[in-house]
Order: sequence, then structure tokens, then C-alpha cells
Amino acid sequence: MVPDFLENLETIRTCVDHNYEIIKLILQDAEYMFENQTQEIMDEDEDVKKTFPTAADMDKVRTTLKQFVRDWSPLGQQERDACYRPVIEEIKNRFPSHQCERSSVKILIPGAGLGRLALEFTKLGFTCQGNEWSLYMLLASNFILNKCREENSLLLYPWVHQWSNNKYTEDQTRPARLPDINPAEIPEDSNFSMAAGDFLDVYTEPDDWDCVATVFFLDTARNVIAYVETIWKILQPGGYWVNLGPLLYHYADMPDENSIELSYEQVKKVIIKTGFQYEKEVMDVKSSYTQSADSMFQYQYNSVFFVVRKPL
Repeated sequence: MVPDFLENLETIRTCVDHNYEIIKLILQDAEYMFENQTQEIMDEDEDVKKTFPTAADMDKVRTTLKQFVRDWSPLGQQERDACYRPVIEEIKNRFPSHQCERSSVKILIPGAGLGRLALEFTKLGFTCQGNEWSLYMLLASNFILNKCREENSLLLYPWVHQWSNNKYTEDQTRPARLPDINPAEIPEDSNFSMAAGDFLDVYTEPDDWDCVATVFFLDTARNVIAYVETIWKILQPGGYWVNLGPLLYHYADMPDENSIELSYEQVKKVIIKTGFQYEKEVMDVKSSYTQSADSMFQYQYNSVFFVVRKPL
């Protein structure tokens, strides 16, 4: 009935092999990724099969491949416009270039993923640091930000593991070209960095940042109250916190993980009780996360977008 089925499986296998070549490039200089320490890489003659990847490990790899599309491919432009554009425009308006020296404005992006949002702020002249905890994201962001120097120089097959809800056979093997811009094309005097580690552990210095921008970040918390309190602590008086995202708590259904899940109504009460003043709030912002536009299954969030300020 489907004579080309086995042939298509071979095409899928070829795409998987190609993705693996990209992954090897990502891992090539991984031991030198962190400035403050060198990672010990296992010798080739060791029995690497002693450690088997779990289903969760494989899911993170698949998510990272799709994150390349969200942050660095023309195919992710619609998602970036929905999720990043409101945050960028809001902060641009709060710190207009004709009223302040943007290089003196420090912006922190927790949960920076593959670094696109942080880079966009750097291109606007701000001092910006992205923070990321996931080693998968850190490896991929190091590769795209530090190793890629030509537009559309890479080919990736981000949907090759998506076996369901394919309208057309070729949807599964549709390629994505990236990056859509040259990550190296930023002002020479730019102050841009990525910091690895848990947000709550890395950022303890009070009154250190002019603005914190969080996109799809609050739901990564085991205790969202700790996030709110930390953002309050590290913001300078008069500083802004700009947020967009849902509350899909990552640890809610994980066994042996402590997690507190608050509604947005409760989160808002915590934000106000902490001392923040609401300056803007927009409900039901339509947004998605690493979604294939061609899939027969579409997942959409009604996100909240808010701007709060730490009083002077």
C-alpha cells in the first residue's frame, strides 16, 4: 500500500546521521567552554557504554535541536516575534537611546537558552548577560555564539524525531537553516556574556542589575517565590522586571522532586507583597514553544506579559 515507506525510513536515518555530525561539532571544544575551569573528557579507550542515556536525556537533546529553530532559524521568526519582540520593545522604551547611555544599562536574561534574546539586547547597545542552567543549552549556545560566523551555514533536521501528526511525509525531514544572522556581528565595544549555573546560586549580589527580562522562565522554578525574591534583591532601586510566559511548572509531576505550583493570581500577590509595583499587565498573549508550524498538532499558551518596578 505504501511502497516508499522503507525508502523514507532510509531518508530519516540519513537525517539523523547528519544531526549527529552537527552534535559532534557542538561537542568538539566542550572541555574549553568555561573560562574558569576545564572539563575532564573521557578517554576514547574507556568503556563509554557504562553510562546509558535515559529517556529524559534523549528528550533534552530533541528539545535542544528544536531550540535551534526557535532562536536561530528563519522558521522560528514567528515564535520570536510573539515571545521576544514585546520584551525587547518594552525595554527599549524604558531605556531610550536618546536619554541614556545604553552601555551603562545592565540587563540579565535568566533561562537564556541559546542566547538569541540576550544577543538582541547586546546589538541594541545594552550590557547584557544570559544565564543558563541546562548543560545541553550551554553546549549549543557556546557553539552557535562562538563558532558560527556565517548566515545559514548549518543545516539541521529538528523534526526528524516527530513521528506523529505529520501532514506530509516530508514534514518529518524538513530541514532548518541557521543561523539566520551572524552572531559575531555586534558592536566592537559590546559587553555580552553567558553565565552557567543555577539562577538562585549565581546571582546573590544586591542592587546589581538595571533590568531582568524573563521569557518562559518562571515555570522552571521549584519554588517560584524564591525567584521573585532573588529578582527583587539583585535589581537596583528603580530597576525593571519584564516577564512573558506561562506557568508550565517543570517539576510538578516529577517523582522525588520538591515543587510548589502557584497560580498566576498567587504569583502576582507574591510579587506585590515583595514590594514590586505593577506598571503593565497583559493577559492571554498567544505564544508557543519550539512548535513545528507544519504539525497537525499545535500547542498554544495564553501567556502573561507584565512589567514591574522596584521602587526608588
